[in-house]
Amino acid sequence: MTPKQRAEKAAAAMWADDHASKWAGMEITHKDEGESVIELTVEQHHCNGHGICHGGVTFMLADSAFAFACNSRNQSTVAQHNMISFTAPGRLGDRLTAIAREVSLTGRSGIYDVTVTNQQGQQIAEFRGMSRAIKGQLFDE
Repeated sequence: MTPKQRAEKAAAAMWADDHASKWAGMEITHKDEGESVIELTVEQHHCNGHGICHGGVTFMLADSAFAFACNSRNQSTVAQHNMISFTAPGRLGDRLTAIAREVSLTGRSGIYDVTVTNQQGQQIAEFRGMSRAIKGQLFDE
């Protein structure tokens, strides 16, 4: 199995039980070893009292992209620590794209950067996630 095939199979296994990401309206548009892309169209129920995309929704999008990137090797992996910086608001109707890429993987610990942009390529947020591999796999290999 190639690394890309493994990443795709791991993503399919995770997606099958990822009710939160599906509930929020996310779509996985790219998966490969150590990387993923997830997209979301900002709808009314994603907006806060200021009429912009709630920061928690943007964080959730970035966190989901991070999760699919760090689980791409079929090793069960969870978040150890995450942080986000919001650089611009997401707006109603925007198509947000979260691009996750692996920065470092040493032993059981990984570092991943996620950039969230809108449909015009404007940066909305920068997210850094630290992962920790745990026991188990997403599918039998």
